[in-house]
Amino acid sequence: MFDQILFPTDGSDGAAVAVAHVFDLAAYHDTTVHILNVADTTQESALQIQNETSDVLEQEGKEIVEETATQAEDRGVDTVTAVVQGEPYREIIEYADTHGIDLVVMPTHGRRGLERFLLGSTTERVVRRADVPVLTIRPGDDVTIAHPYENILVPTDGSECANQALSLGVGVVDAEEATLHLLSAIAIPALGADSRPDIQMEILEESAHELLEEAAAFAENAGVEATAKDVEYGSSIHKAILTYIEEHDIDLVVVGTHGRTGFDRYVLGSVTDYLVRTSPIPVLTVRAPEADT
Repeated sequence: MFDQILFPTDGSDGAAVAVAHVFDLAAYHDTTVHILNVADTTQESALQIQNETSDVLEQEGKEIVEETATQAEDRGVDTVTAVVQGEPYREIIEYADTHGIDLVVMPTHGRRGLERFLLGSTTERVVRRADVPVLTIRPGDDVTIAHPYENILVPTDGSECANQALSLGVGVVDAEEATLHLLSAIAIPALGADSRPDIQMEILEESAHELLEEAAAFAENAGVEATAKDVEYGSSIHKAILTYIEEHDIDLVVVGTHGRTGFDRYVLGSVTDYLVRTSPIPVLTVRAPEADT
């Protein structure tokens, strides 16, 4: 399914956490891994590095990709290495577009520090703008990374981007021979001041079950059975999803970058944004072609 995987690396601790999972995926699917380092020569970076020249950055980048390629060779994984100069997120997206990349794998944090959230980072920009799926992994002691995937969760809200994620998720489930979990989440505060009024709840639940049945039918047509079709309640959509992940031993969650809030903009603080920042498991995101970034 993923013949060409792109792994951008800056040699950080975050990249070290992600690289083992990249090689697990590549070995399992007989995939070629493109190891890319971007020597950040933007003005902001130049001010930060002060006396370092672009040549120094490029040499450092070569050492990083060569070390990573050696690790890949030890795992029997084929690699392509590259070092380029420029603004990292732009170069990553351009490389993916020009080299037939099927999947980009990135940690949510790099050299700018684990204390910072995803907001404004290279990874966040790639998630928002890449035309190919992006698998993000959050470094942390509370994160569980397992492969092969046994349980894959696809939440759906019926939006076009959620349907795109469903199509991708079904493909991954099939390729990994995993169990498909479908989820429709209901945020209790969205019901208003009254606590779960019967009429509103009945409408929401009916809609949620309809979405699940439609998603299950799509999966079945693709030859994949949805073993679990659940409605989860929570104080927010993302918290409901995180609860489901914990209670059902989910290994991977597949989501679209946009939901019912609209495809015309990336909604800061959205469900997907929050999941990428906080998920205890890898998050696979996909942007619908119609989405305007």
